[in-house]
Amino acid sequence: MAFLAQQGALIDELIEAVTGIPKTQRQQRTTLRDYVARSLQSHTFTRTNQFEVQDRLRGLEERFSVCGRDILAEALAQRLDSLEQHQTPTTPEVLHLLLELADQPVQNAKLSDLDALVEPKEAAPPPLTWRDIAREDGWKNERDIWRFVDYSPGSSDEDEIDAKSHASLESQTSVSSAADDYQRTAQDVAVRPQGDALLKQIQDSQSWRHAAAVDSEGRPRKIPITTTQLLREALFMLAGLPTSLFDSACDPVTKYQLRGVSWEVHRALVTSFAECGLKLAPLRVVADAVEQSPLLQVFQDCVQRALRSFDLELSRIQARLVGVQQDKDVVTPISVLEELGPKLAPLEALADIVRHVRLERKSHHTLRYLELLYRAVCLAQLQGNRDTYRLLGTIFFDCFQVYLKPIRLWMEEGELVPGDRSFFIAESSTKLPLPQVWKDQFELLRNPQGTLYAPRFLDPAIDRIFTAGKSIVVLKLMGQHESIRKHRTVTEPKMDFATICPDELEYAPFSELFNSAFQAWIQSKHHTAAVTLRELLFRSYGLSQNLDALQRIYLMSDGARSDAFASAIFRHLDTRSAGWRDRFTLTEIAQEAFSACVDTYRLSATVDPHALADSSSSALDARNSVRRALPAIRLHYRLPWPVHIVVTDDSLHSYQALFTFQLQARRALWVLRNPILPLLRHGSTNPDPTLYYLVRTKLLWFCNTLLTYLTTLVLAPAAARLREDLGSDAADVDVDDMVAAHATFVARATAEACLGTRLQPVRDAVLDVFDLAIRLEDAQRVELERGEGRGVKRRRMMDEEDEEEEDNQGEELDVDTGARKEGADIGGSGKSHTAVLRELHVEFERLLKFIAGGLRGVARASKEEAAAKWDLLAEMLEVGIKM
Repeated sequence: MAFLAQQGALIDELIEAVTGIPKTQRQQRTTLRDYVARSLQSHTFTRTNQFEVQDRLRGLEERFSVCGRDILAEALAQRLDSLEQHQTPTTPEVLHLLLELADQPVQNAKLSDLDALVEPKEAAPPPLTWRDIAREDGWKNERDIWRFVDYSPGSSDEDEIDAKSHASLESQTSVSSAADDYQRTAQDVAVRPQGDALLKQIQDSQSWRHAAAVDSEGRPRKIPITTTQLLREALFMLAGLPTSLFDSACDPVTKYQLRGVSWEVHRALVTSFAECGLKLAPLRVVADAVEQSPLLQVFQDCVQRALRSFDLELSRIQARLVGVQQDKDVVTPISVLEELGPKLAPLEALADIVRHVRLERKSHHTLRYLELLYRAVCLAQLQGNRDTYRLLGTIFFDCFQVYLKPIRLWMEEGELVPGDRSFFIAESSTKLPLPQVWKDQFELLRNPQGTLYAPRFLDPAIDRIFTAGKSIVVLKLMGQHESIRKHRTVTEPKMDFATICPDELEYAPFSELFNSAFQAWIQSKHHTAAVTLRELLFRSYGLSQNLDALQRIYLMSDGARSDAFASAIFRHLDTRSAGWRDRFTLTEIAQEAFSACVDTYRLSATVDPHALADSSSSALDARNSVRRALPAIRLHYRLPWPVHIVVTDDSLHSYQALFTFQLQARRALWVLRNPILPLLRHGSTNPDPTLYYLVRTKLLWFCNTLLTYLTTLVLAPAAARLREDLGSDAADVDVDDMVAAHATFVARATAEACLGTRLQPVRDAVLDVFDLAIRLEDAQRVELERGEGRGVKRRRMMDEEDEEEEDNQGEELDVDTGARKEGADIGGSGKSHTAVLRELHVEFERLLKFIAGGLRGVARASKEEAAAKWDLLAEMLEVGIKM
């Protein structure tokens, strides 16, 4: 199959390398391509028989076991099983070569030879230690870096040499000394004379934290705090640090109260700070969490950077609080809240996204972050919150860059990231035939509700992404992916906030900016693959030529060829020959009829036993009804597997239905092709042929009208529209568009030809009319044969009784009258020929009215596009009702 996939492309390269004919001379290149293809297909060098190779390998395994080399047999069986998962088109040839090169494998094969195929493991490098780092960087000789500096008041750089500076490097880096340093207290630091007083001052300033919340009489009271203490605790709480004024849930502790203000004012202030901290709490949790998904890791990093920027702002406020340089720099709780308001707004919007995702409790919440970020960016732009718009927009594109990685891999290489559960494309676990790769090898993932498992803002681009990756997969199977990779010159557009949403476009809707940029990004990946695959389908694999062949065979666009094929089938039916059931005879008839317009080696014919009305029906039954034999005849035209991507199996079934319907109409015309002249002498019971010609004319008119409708109003316009939709030179038509266009063509032709389920009764009535034609000619032929028999009998009686003519005149009249009565019995029904013709005429009029009325009714009750054609056909048939 790999050779067949690459054959068309290799033929084009061969022609271009040998002849140098430019691509503009399409007719000459097409002629050469067809000649080379026929030459290659008729070569005498066959491929290796893969089944024979398998049998030889299994036989070799059995021989090992019989000769007592069970371990070698098990090793061979294990490797053969492993090889089945890595089969390539050339695997049988390679195995066959190895079998031919084998020299007495039972005696000479050694299992130990397999050890030579195992690469030796590299020795692990020695562990890196701090001792080695100190030796290499020279830390061991720089003893000043181990000096202990005392930062207490009054110290200087000259006399701050600690006794520990002369200790060895090992003692300085030991665990015991680190533990001793960690256990030191504030008293150990205060080594200067002023240290005790300073330590006492610090302890007094923090005494409010441990003050009792009851007075000397045991009654509850509020512990007073200063504004500085309130601000410091509030800023620590906003930074995510533990405080005494707020608990771990950011709720205010009620035993403290700001000095000099009422309880209501104090509660309002601390509640305002608590609400701010509560909004930031989800972000602190996300920043400290451990994430496994790459997208969530990037989102976590963005949250950490946003919190770090906010913490820097808190540090600036703290610096102003502890280092007031001017009297006008007054820091109050209300001013801090007003100052932090613009900084908190973007973080609050980001925290709302985190809170919303956690409330949903979905297992796959990575995509929800992208969706909610996209929605929040659009909302912030509409509300005019520029800071929020920029922060969320930057975070969105940072996260989207991670989500673009599997999309980029899929669109450039046609591959999926193993184990990626956040992507919306999945591959089938089984290996499918090449014609089914495009349709069934990959699928879009959907949840139980039918929603696509992808961010909703990507819905407009999902189909193009899916098609681009499948195009790469098919090109790999054709052997053309490397050429695309080498000639890929389109630069990938940047997908970041600064490029897509510059300041000069701040009033443009974010959704429009994103969609425009993402469509350009997809076009850079999709265009080359789509154009190359479409060109290969038309140039190398002859999509247009194969569609024309299908129309000639199944849609009977070439009337002369179709008549030649149909006439040969009908002759077998009329002579009651069994040739119409022989697939070899049918194939010969089809190839001979269509030899001038299609590749005959691709064409074959069979009879489907399941499609026969009755498997035990005789040749007479097959001849007497269009429902018996004709629906069982199947034509098969083998297409190259890339063409099968566009022409699916369902489409071929519809082609077959259209072919059968036209064949049935041609069967009725074949029966009526030559009128059977009635006998006007020798005692015919139907001396007046008017009724016969009337019925025959109406049947001919009906069949010709129906075929004219199918040919000129259904099939020809649909085929012309198909060629326009496919457009081999259109740059914006990809393979999915071609598949959809061909499926639309087939569905339209089937519906307009009255082959849908809604018109089943009408179609049955049309087939009844076709059977009326067969019944009419059979009745006329029976009457002709009986008339000839009566004439022969009469002449014989006249010769034998010529002498007694006068005496037996009355007897002769009785014989003639009896002959007329005998001829009036048609088919043993007891009805005269004239009565049968009248019944056929009445039946035709009834069926014609039913067909026209049914088409009118369904057309009026339907909103389908084919309803207009049904109404037109009804109008054409109503002309016959007035005849």
